[in-house]
Amino acid sequence: MTRLTEAALEGLPADVERPGYDRASVRTGVVHLGIGAFHRAHQAVVFDDALKSGDLRWGVLGASLRSPGVRDQLNPQDGLYTLVVRDGFGDGLRIIGASKGVLVGPEDPAALVAAMADPEVHIVTLTVTEKGYRLDPATGALLTTDPEVAADIADLSAPKTAPGFIVAALKARKAAGLGPFTVISCDNLPHNGKRIRAGVIDMARAVDPSLAEWIETEGAFPQTMIDRIVPATTPGDIDGLSQRLGVRDEGMVKAEPFTQWVIEDWFCGARPDFEAFGVQLTAAVEPWEDAKLRLLNGAHSATAYLGALSGHEHVHEAMATSALKDFVEILWDEAETTLNPPPGLNVGAYRNELMARFENPALMHRTRQIAMDGSQKLPQRLLAGAGERLAAGQAIDALALGVAAWMRWQSGVTESGETFTVDDPLAQKTAELLAGAADDKARVKALLTLSAVFPEALASDARFVEAVTGAYLAISEHGAVEAARRVVESVR
Repeated sequence: MTRLTEAALEGLPADVERPGYDRASVRTGVVHLGIGAFHRAHQAVVFDDALKSGDLRWGVLGASLRSPGVRDQLNPQDGLYTLVVRDGFGDGLRIIGASKGVLVGPEDPAALVAAMADPEVHIVTLTVTEKGYRLDPATGALLTTDPEVAADIADLSAPKTAPGFIVAALKARKAAGLGPFTVISCDNLPHNGKRIRAGVIDMARAVDPSLAEWIETEGAFPQTMIDRIVPATTPGDIDGLSQRLGVRDEGMVKAEPFTQWVIEDWFCGARPDFEAFGVQLTAAVEPWEDAKLRLLNGAHSATAYLGALSGHEHVHEAMATSALKDFVEILWDEAETTLNPPPGLNVGAYRNELMARFENPALMHRTRQIAMDGSQKLPQRLLAGAGERLAAGQAIDALALGVAAWMRWQSGVTESGETFTVDDPLAQKTAELLAGAADDKARVKALLTLSAVFPEALASDARFVEAVTGAYLAISEHGAVEAARRVVESVR
């Protein structure tokens, strides 16, 4: 079957939404680092909306900093791909035309730096996961001991890291008498703008102190909060879409109808009319961020570990188990007390909306996908709220069970005895700690020594240790679902 291309657009079924603008006239105003499914289902759609409005400055050049996979999906398709929006009642199909192609950083780093230094580029967005920031989890400072970071500091002619590419491009723009671009992190972690700014300025200072001063003074690194569930695309998804389109789309992405993007109103150059396309600009992102991290993401992580341990492959299947669904509500009760809701956020309505999203069977959101990189996610999703509740003298039954489920997941064995590979940057370390522990209590104690995950104040809090240990024992003795049911019963 032939691939989706510009020439194939006219022959697509009538119900497929097409770009509707002159793609040949689109200019590249955005470079996105770490182009994957989430960017293509979220930020790229907003830039596509801008192009549809007639503002043709906002084409997106994608860049992979690792493998050529997305390049090989999109470039043979003229950058086109299908966004499949699934709500349980049917699929909405939209061809996204915002992509101006994909570069692979390791293959030609100079080309990517030159693209970012182009005067027409006003925004650099990135989704590189927390690992890609190359920051010390404890201090937030650039990991200068990282070999690739050290290589970038020594020679920026062929960058290897996201901070390295940004610094190299800003250095080129400064030398050319251009202003900096706005750097917008779209990674799902707290204070994402501050984090990438810290890494960039640390690297710039190591390379050229005057460059660091220029970036500090002239640059912009707004905080953001992003939200859309984007499950992994399967070969079956691609085959099914191909039958519907009549052409093969190797770059398709699928997502739920809900989408949200909140950006701190801090830019150092041109930007699209974000508000016209549903983006919220605000002076303070943190309250929105906390609500998402502790309600949506916290429940997602807890559900992923409890669900996957007990044999539920997808989130909606876990939510069909009454004990797990009720547990999520108790988790939200705990997390809600730690929030300072921003104007415009009705927490009760938000919770109802979240549950409807979790129960959406069309998404097929895999629990094991959510379970990835848990050591990077646990602090902001579950531990921060647990610490605040303990400081207020409040119980953490549900939060502790979520933490214990992550600990139990590190064993690499489900309740049915199925073995799996723990996909986490600290997997080797957690395996070593568990191997040296004689029993469940010792396993909890060992994992609590992970300073990159557990703050000392929390790990040494007897109330936290007792709650997590009890939850871990409950999972081991009774199973994840029964442990969740007992939490629900104890509270209700």
